[in-house]
Amino acid sequence: MSDNQEQASSVYKGYWDPESNERHGQYAHGKEVIVRAHDVKKVYKANSESPVHALRGVTMEIYKGEYLAIMGPSGSGKSTFFNAIGGLDRPSSGQVYIDEVDIAQLDAAELAWLRCRKIGYIFQSYNLIPVMTAIENIMLPMTFAGTAGDEARHKAFDLCKLVGIDHRADNKPSELSGGQQQRVAIARSLANDPAIILADEPTANLDSKTGLDIIKLLVELKEQKNVTVISATHDHEMLAISDRVLWIKDGQVDRVELREDLKIQKGTID
Repeated sequence: MSDNQEQASSVYKGYWDPESNERHGQYAHGKEVIVRAHDVKKVYKANSESPVHALRGVTMEIYKGEYLAIMGPSGSGKSTFFNAIGGLDRPSSGQVYIDEVDIAQLDAAELAWLRCRKIGYIFQSYNLIPVMTAIENIMLPMTFAGTAGDEARHKAFDLCKLVGIDHRADNKPSELSGGQQQRVAIARSLANDPAIILADEPTANLDSKTGLDIIKLLVELKEQKNVTVISATHDHEMLAISDRVLWIKDGQVDRVELREDLKIQKGTID
């Protein structure tokens, strides 16, 4: 092992150590790594201003089929790391591997192919196409992937049923409630059978009851399809159903905790 690899390994073990921590080891045992970030750094340079170090060397492994919540205050680097995992933003240095593919080495076409087929996205603001119906929005990723029209429509309707909006399949987003729009977004994220779903504050624009319904739906889908759900969130209810929580502070990993180690009280997290 090189000095750099040994240093990164020791940093990783500082906050998540399956080898010498029995409980961490029990959780990690038999799990397949689906995302591996190694010493990921991101520096933004704006004109003559001092560079902004959004990420300062994040090393992290995420397992197949787990529900991981990413937490951190505004400006912590949480969203930057989230975007790096999804291939939406390239690191300044370091590597992000998805299924052992270093996505930084992919050209634009290869990266678009990977994002289309390996990753499903759920956005806080839904990001639905307003002139398209619910079922057409769900079909869109399949169209980009080259799925035939009839096959895409049939699968999209099955996804409508899966998320409970088959009765609104032909409605446009403006005719749907916030919760229904988010269900369309979830169905769309599943269109190409991704290995990973990235959910960016998926309950932020919803009332508490609808937010709970969306959380329960995500858990059910994770269990049914064995997909990895990675969520950037401030919702304590979402933390309560996560398998692990990754805390980012000042562009670095602060700690990683198992759900049962969290002390969640109404309005606070210790």
